[in-house]
Formats: sequence, structure tokens, C-alpha cells
Amino acid sequence: MIDNPRSPRVRAVAKLAKRDGRQETGRFLLEGPQAVGEALAYRPELLVEAYATAAAVERHADLARAARAAGVELLPVAEKVLEAMADTVTPQGVVAVATQFPASLQDVVAARPRLVAVLEEIRDPGNAGTILRAADATGADAVVFTGRTVDPYHPKVVRATTGSLFHLPHVVGVSLAEAAAVLRGAGLQVLAADVAGEDLLAARAELARPTAWVFGNEAHGLDAERLALADRALRLPIYGAAESLNLATAASVCLYESAFAQRAR
Repeated sequence: MIDNPRSPRVRAVAKLAKRDGRQETGRFLLEGPQAVGEALAYRPELLVEAYATAAAVERHADLARAARAAGVELLPVAEKVLEAMADTVTPQGVVAVATQFPASLQDVVAARPRLVAVLEEIRDPGNAGTILRAADATGADAVVFTGRTVDPYHPKVVRATTGSLFHLPHVVGVSLAEAAAVLRGAGLQVLAADVAGEDLLAARAELARPTAWVFGNEAHGLDAERLALADRALRLPIYGAAESLNLATAASVCLYESAFAQRAR
């Protein structure tokens, strides 16, 4: 059992909570049985190492079995060691280290996508992770994190995806201009979600087409230069007295509207 929270190994895991640590190693931190379980189920080859307390192994016997079946050793650690490794204040007893696995934009378009989410300058990790989770739920083919958006391997982003990070391709580091051009060239219309756009209802007939939705910054959305990269800007109507919708909520609605239209066709 690993019981020294100051050991080099423990410090190396904890360092992955910081961007520098992730960039240096090309790895990232997974926390909790849900995230580790999804990694084992969908991409076990990405797992470098996994750790769990005795109590967590007892609570999540299925996770221990899945790890053994995947050939991943679940190393026992003391509670204080797990706490030192984890990014959360109250960790759930399981953490793992995985290799980053971004897709290329070229690979995404080669698969002939019909629905893609593009995240431009989204700063809040919870929003970014929730949009990726919504994209997964709506059957989207990929999520593009532009270079101005939060790191998809940030621990809070990973947690917010609840494992969906392992279900669909994600692209990192491209510019919005490049993403829009490549996706349009692959036959997708590029729609920007913007409060100054046309009412979404006016475009419902067009949503059955292959679509890339662009979602902008939480505070100021998309500026004129970035809106010009889209074919059309659309907004969700507000029927009640709410000032606006949370970004992740609005993105989820937009993605579902496209998914409904595409499946109805």
C-alpha cells in the first residue's frame, strides 16, 4: 500500500491538476468511480495507472473487477494519499492517470459528421464539460475546443463530462476560423448561438442539415469578427421573465433541436 502523501509518485499524480503538469506529461487526472469506470469501459488502453482506497474497493467491487478484466492494476492507497492526489475537497476514493487523446479535425470530417459542437473562448470548466456531455447525449459526432477555450483535460472539465469525454472525439487547439472553414468544407452549415441572432424557430427547417454549432464566451458571447465566420446566428426565444439562459443550458437546447430535426428526417 502507498501510504506516504509526499512521495514522488503521489506528487506526480497531484501535479496533473495543473496545466503545466498536463502539458509536460501529456497525461491527465481522472477522479471518481464514474469517470474511471467509463475509461475502463471505453478506452482502457489510455489508463496509465489507477489508485483506490480499501473502502472504495469495497464499495465499488464492480470497478475493481473491470480493472482486472482490462489488465489495469488498481493500486491500494491510504486515505491521506488519495486526498493528496485528488483535485476535489472530498474525493470519492478512486483516481487514475490517463493519456490525453485529442482527435484531429481532419479525422473528424473524414467520418462525415452531421452534428458538431464548437466551443470558442469558453472559460468555465463546468460549462465546457457539460456541453461535451450534452453533445454526447444528443449523438453529436465531435466537440471542438478552440485554442481560446478551457483545456478539456482540466480536472473540473473532466468531472463535468461524467465520462462522456471517452465517448466521442474531441479536437483541441485549432482556431475558430480554421474549424469553421474545415467543417463548412465538409458540408456542414455553421450556426452561431447568439442573443442578437434570429429566433431559432425561424430556422427549424434548416436544422436537419449537417450542422456545426458555435458557442461563445459566457460573459460576452461572440464578437462581430467571430459571428462573421458563421453562416447564420440564432438565438433561443425567452418566453418568461428570465434575463438569459446559462450557456451550457442554451447549448444543450440547440444541440437537441438539431438532433430532433436530423432524426425526424
